[in-house]
Amino acid sequence: MAFLGSYRASVLLLLTCASCILMPAAADYAKYKDPKQLLNRRISDLLARMTVAEKIGQMSQIERENATADVVKEFFIGSVLSGGGSVPATNATPEAWVRMVNEMQRGALSTRLGIPMLYGIDAVHGHGNVYRATIFPHNVGLGCTRDPELAKKIGAAVALEVRATGIPYVFAPCMAVCRDPRWGRCYESFSEDPKLVQQMASVISGFQGEIPAGGRRGAPYVAAGQRNVAACSKHYVGDGGTAGGANEGDTAATFHDLLSVHMPPYYSAVAQGVSTVMVSFSSWNGAKMHANRFLITDFLKTTLRFRGFVISDWGGIERITTPKGADYMLSVKLAIMAGIDMIMIPYTYTEFIDDLSTLVQNGTIPMSRIDDAVRRILRVKFTMGLFENPYADFSLAGELGKQEHRDLAREAVRKSLVLLKNGKAGEKPLLPLPKNAGSILVAGSHAHDLGNQCGGWTITWQGVAGNNLTTGTTILDGIKHAVGHGTDVVYSENPDAGFMRQNKARFDYAVVVVGEPPYAESFGDNLNLTVPAPGPSVIRDVCGSVRCAVVLVSGRPLVVEPYMDAIDALVAAWLPGTEGQGVSDVLFGDYGFSGKLARTWFRSVEQLPMNVGDARHDPLFPFGFGLQTRAAADMEAL
Repeated sequence: MAFLGSYRASVLLLLTCASCILMPAAADYAKYKDPKQLLNRRISDLLARMTVAEKIGQMSQIERENATADVVKEFFIGSVLSGGGSVPATNATPEAWVRMVNEMQRGALSTRLGIPMLYGIDAVHGHGNVYRATIFPHNVGLGCTRDPELAKKIGAAVALEVRATGIPYVFAPCMAVCRDPRWGRCYESFSEDPKLVQQMASVISGFQGEIPAGGRRGAPYVAAGQRNVAACSKHYVGDGGTAGGANEGDTAATFHDLLSVHMPPYYSAVAQGVSTVMVSFSSWNGAKMHANRFLITDFLKTTLRFRGFVISDWGGIERITTPKGADYMLSVKLAIMAGIDMIMIPYTYTEFIDDLSTLVQNGTIPMSRIDDAVRRILRVKFTMGLFENPYADFSLAGELGKQEHRDLAREAVRKSLVLLKNGKAGEKPLLPLPKNAGSILVAGSHAHDLGNQCGGWTITWQGVAGNNLTTGTTILDGIKHAVGHGTDVVYSENPDAGFMRQNKARFDYAVVVVGEPPYAESFGDNLNLTVPAPGPSVIRDVCGSVRCAVVLVSGRPLVVEPYMDAIDALVAAWLPGTEGQGVSDVLFGDYGFSGKLARTWFRSVEQLPMNVGDARHDPLFPFGFGLQTRAAADMEAL
């Protein structure tokens, strides 16, 4: 636990006492505690009672591992988060999560004013940190469904699973418009097309509930009860347009281009009452977004009339200076004056509180800016009903990973698959595959690997390969469920040319499942985008010997043109999540292929960036491409 230095203690005591002079007497009727009062009256009443130290505490979000009840109480901490992989215990149960969150909440409620703490967590494709949660396809796949209603249902399901662990706030959805697949976060983007990203912003209404007709534009909205969560549109703005797809890089664009390509999803998010907006690590024309007053205050808050709160990214203010953290007080000043209301300071919260206290005391940051930030934070907390229901209970524990949600995820997998090729020239289509074959080969690094199938932001920040991280169904499991009882399914992760020569006559066909290993953020930046080894050799050896369907598991298009002649059928499966049976559902014709590319599929990386509408446009598969098939039952009925 950190202790205050004598200087800092003196500053806080001075600020606390000075503010107490203006506070109403303790015996005053506390309007903020009365849910019958109008929202703005409750906010104003509470704000008038707060000391500067209490206000700065509300603007602070710290990491779970630091957030004991005593720390939350001592520093008046307004928010706590779990970073990627930050959990109360390995394979923690929903009940363990609830107990942890409630213990922190106890610290917040034991303060003088009892302002509840807001706990937030990343949930970019399901409740990814949590063991046994339903993991949905990443957004790159969901964009291919072109189904806003499905996205809304997924948002509602994820909200319930997050609430099952006592958490009321998610750092989702990502509203990035990824214009270059070399970016390591491209799988978090629904599409390269801003209009399609706007349509899929319907997930916000799933998270938060449908905003009532006539609701005030820009005002945060979370439905009453404890089945929804506050959402966060991220990363504002232009993170998907950086040069070369570099994470945290620079987006060189005119204001007109920024408005036409990267800003439209935020119009939809604000219109749907999104509660919070997270600022991007990236820059716009060389200016760090975390210090961009024009785009945060003048445009988002004033022009778009966004009335929720703006939050920084993880340690985002430190990145304002080069090198990172070179002048922390300057970073605090620039970020707060730019309009960021809550600062995600996982580990540097004492330094942040010290420096912001000093900047307020010496008049560098006016109290009006602090009050605006805290008013916005309180508005979200009141709107969520957090004051009336600060504690979580165990009543929703059964929502985590329940069958209804897994069925929904399986549906999402089916609808996200894009069929890129089905049959060689002059030959019959390979798909749907016959279920009653004598013997089939299933091969490849991703055929029986739940971690590879889920990708990043699953149990850990970067994700991890293997089948021990959580529960789910691999693609191999799905294939075994799909085929007839008499069909022999032979699995070989990496069959070589010798194996194929010896067994060539044995197999009726093969399913080869290859792709990218898990990654997140900068670790996924990739300038060559080739199919990782041993994928190419497996494709060459297997598809050179027997008819084959290749299923590509990846967070973006990869270079596949060199293999197209050898492949009989090619399926883009993206990162499907825990429900691998959704892949086999379509491979074997229980459902038809319906997905359409939400990204342009390039021939070579030398063409990048290349997006729909560009003047020079020669893709391998264009935006919107996707072969359609009927379910086998429908074919038989014809």
